[in-house]
Amino acid sequence: MEINRIKVALAETRRKNKWLAEQIGKDESTVSQWCTNARQPSLENLLRVANALEIDIRELLYSTNNSES
Repeated sequence: MEINRIKVALAETRRKNKWLAEQIGKDESTVSQWCTNARQPSLENLLRVANALEIDIRELLYSTNNSES
């Protein structure tokens, strides 16, 4: 199940997993698991990702409103 849009946000900002991992102090493998939605970041880590990418935290989550698909 896709919950977060971290991979999409990285692509939109032309950044790589490695860069994000360095910015937020996480292993690159952890960021990779977030990008594939194999694991989900905590809200605190989601906020760190949003700050690193300079985007609104809401852009990192898929909408639960089916009309916005």
